[in-house]
Amino acid sequence: MTPADLRVALFSGNYNYVRDGANQALNRLVDYLLRQGATVRVYSPKVDNPAFEPAGDLVGLPNMPIPGRSEYRMSLALGAAAKRDLEGFAPNVLHVSSPDIAGHRAVGWARERNIPVLGSVHTRFETYPRYYRMGFLEPLMVRMLRRFYRRCDALVVPSESMAAVLREQGMNDDIAIWARGVDRDIFSPASRDEDWRRRHNIDGDDVAVGFLGRLVLEKGLDVFAETVGLLKQRGVPHKVLVVGEGPARDFFAQAVPDAIFTGFKGGADLGRAVASMDMLLNPSVTETFGNVTLEAMACGIPVVAARATGSTSLVEDRVTGRLVEPGDTEAFADAVAAYIRDPATREAHGAAGERRARDFSWDAINKAVADAYLRLVSRHAPRSVDESARISA
Repeated sequence: MTPADLRVALFSGNYNYVRDGANQALNRLVDYLLRQGATVRVYSPKVDNPAFEPAGDLVGLPNMPIPGRSEYRMSLALGAAAKRDLEGFAPNVLHVSSPDIAGHRAVGWARERNIPVLGSVHTRFETYPRYYRMGFLEPLMVRMLRRFYRRCDALVVPSESMAAVLREQGMNDDIAIWARGVDRDIFSPASRDEDWRRRHNIDGDDVAVGFLGRLVLEKGLDVFAETVGLLKQRGVPHKVLVVGEGPARDFFAQAVPDAIFTGFKGGADLGRAVASMDMLLNPSVTETFGNVTLEAMACGIPVVAARATGSTSLVEDRVTGRLVEPGDTEAFADAVAAYIRDPATREAHGAAGERRARDFSWDAINKAVADAYLRLVSRHAPRSVDESARISA
């Protein structure tokens, strides 16, 4: 069996209506599968004005805005139309990327038909409540996620550190790595632009401490703000460069009033903005991989990150950056201040990170998912009469 024999039904909670690292990874995967000759159908909530055009055929699911986060949608069911489409499509493998209602229904549909299910884990959903003062819900979230992921035949996750967490939580016994790649045509030290820095009020000797990503509370905006506040209290000179947009922008702008906000950037503009930082400060603990960490490393800048899933598989402490205990703002400030005061170490760690980033090719990474599909399909394939007779003999 080859990838060209695959018929993949992919269920996503957000395939293209809001741009984030998870759905861009899924779109790259679908593009790769189509180029290998596979047939793919994607089932996800749809909106009138999505963030970008989807890769492959997209079938809409009944949905509603998520309360308090209306930019995201929550599927309500498979829906009669989607179920008819799924029956007609007749997949030989099903991929679920979100533990929502449609994902649960799709897993049940596949299990009734002996169709293998691969689950992909893109974020630490169970950690989200702590950022909205509802940390008491975390054990319940873990139990709900365990029920969902144990009904899958196998899981793929972006990093070995995330796989270790899932094994410890008892989510599944069959867990493989689906890492993330980086576009080296966009993210490169050569993208650094001194004129761009000057236009954003960052002079030649200024050290720009960067934030990269969607501006949402679960990215650790409070820790970032407190860290740069400590730098200011200590009299450590720096500039703060924020690249991204999101619903928590007003909160962040008040918390870091001197920051330079570029808004959303994409393509070459994004690569230029990242390469024009002097370091990335990434305090998030919700990442399963850390796309922004890899993009910064590819641009040759060191990363100061929380010692958490994703980052620990990318950042080598005191070699390509610094790893700090989550939430320890004093330690974050110490690490950032050390880089500000020591440009030689900052440059050396950035160069080491760039070399590490060369290992991440998108096609090689997405091949791991195609291989997982093929393995599961072969495992579920009904035995022929001759094969069954040989086994019984």
